[in-house]
Amino acid sequence: MSDSAHDVSAVVVDYHTDQVLVECVESLFANGVGEIVVVENGEVGSVPSSLLERGVVLVSPGLNLGYGRGVNRGVAFAHSTRYVLVSNPDVIVHEGAVAALVAYLETHSAVALVGPAILRSDGTVYPSKRDFPNVWLAGLHAMLSPLWPGNPATMRYRSTKSDGPVDWVSGACFLVRRQAFEMVGGFDERYFMFAEDMALCWQLREHGFEVAATSDATVTHLEGVSRSRASRAMLIAHHRSALRFEFQTARGWRRVLVPLAGLVLSLRLALVLIVRPKA
Repeated sequence: MSDSAHDVSAVVVDYHTDQVLVECVESLFANGVGEIVVVENGEVGSVPSSLLERGVVLVSPGLNLGYGRGVNRGVAFAHSTRYVLVSNPDVIVHEGAVAALVAYLETHSAVALVGPAILRSDGTVYPSKRDFPNVWLAGLHAMLSPLWPGNPATMRYRSTKSDGPVDWVSGACFLVRRQAFEMVGGFDERYFMFAEDMALCWQLREHGFEVAATSDATVTHLEGVSRSRASRAMLIAHHRSALRFEFQTARGWRRVLVPLAGLVLSLRLALVLIVRPKA
């Protein structure tokens, strides 16, 4: 257990993940995290009572706030620690990961947010370190990936990058300086789910901070445990958030292409719903 982890409050937004949430919380305790706040986005009483007996702080808004709004509520209930670890409930934090993330921020003063290496349940690497999408790469990825998952545009978009500064990291798990998080207003609550991690990293970089990733810390992400309960709605939310991010960040001549981006995303959503009618 590392003393540095006591400078960390963890915020986990849950939506009916049951035992998976328990495993996530246990992994945080094993990393020495002193305070864990769980935001119960599902029905009140869905969080296992065993966690409350362990001293977990429970926030129950009584409705599904979405991911970003849920995190913001959790941070508001957390004590004023220097760092906030944000995690999906279906993430298992490996031994020493929290201490490694803290160490990275303490030795890189310009970095406000750092993400770990993320593994899937089968041990393969999840592409959690990415560039902000440009018009052409995003367009090709959007239209080709539903029918040809291994197309060159998608492979480039999802490529694994080296450690150090990146444009953005996955919101599945990251550590952020609380002061920087509050300076930019936390997560943009206009995003219900998806792309809120991109938007947060964008805002931090707009304020002069850096975003980074380090493989010294590793977590395993089971992926989609909460989403599986409402996957069709999540597909719609995903495409809506992608369009919002383009509208929010487009500058200069890219503004002219925002309606085209809306058309491309609408066509992609229709295609995905046809190809995966149960998704």
